[in-house]
Amino acid sequence: MNKDWKLPNPEATPSQLTERLQEMKSTLRVQDPSLVAVRSACSWLTLGPNRGELRIPLFGEVCLFPFPELTGYDHHDNPLPDFQQALLLYYLVTADGMPVSGRWVSFADLPDGRMYNAAFQSYSGDAIAKKFGLNLDAFKRTCAHKGGKSVEIASASFVFQALPCVPLLVTFWLGDEDFPSSCKILFDESASHYLPIDACAILGSMLTRKIIHV
Repeated sequence: MNKDWKLPNPEATPSQLTERLQEMKSTLRVQDPSLVAVRSACSWLTLGPNRGELRIPLFGEVCLFPFPELTGYDHHDNPLPDFQQALLLYYLVTADGMPVSGRWVSFADLPDGRMYNAAFQSYSGDAIAKKFGLNLDAFKRTCAHKGGKSVEIASASFVFQALPCVPLLVTFWLGDEDFPSSCKILFDESASHYLPIDACAILGSMLTRKIIHV
């Protein structure tokens, strides 16, 4: 299992993205899909000899990956965008079954995260803080409506289950007339056992869009 692969960047050409998808599918096809499901905490449905379906919740929406084809679909049987397929296949390839620790760390504290932390913060936590400003109640209502579970950290915080073994924590500190509000997206310490740093950034960006697009 090659954990040194990187997720194709958003500017990757269609041929580069197709090549990466095929690489990850080939890696998964030689593995026991039931063990892949165990390591990633996904569900596996056997449909016949060496045939079945992996089911991966992504922010609560189940994505389906028939095996051995491994082309992903949403719960309406629509093909997933290639970049989302790559994200979920990488999750299946990387997952090693490490238990979620319950210890929250910043993006900068993840392996290789410090170099990209300023950019990540600008389009994640800073964007959320700008959206809600001093309106803490609106932040709370929105996060609860979007599936977050409230926890008692900072002025308000919510846990979102991005992937079965990758929870994200959104923490919000309310400002005042002199100091602006601030926000951060935190990761479980075990996140690198399931995704590389660029994929963690993508999940954080996806969560930010869920929260600010009310």
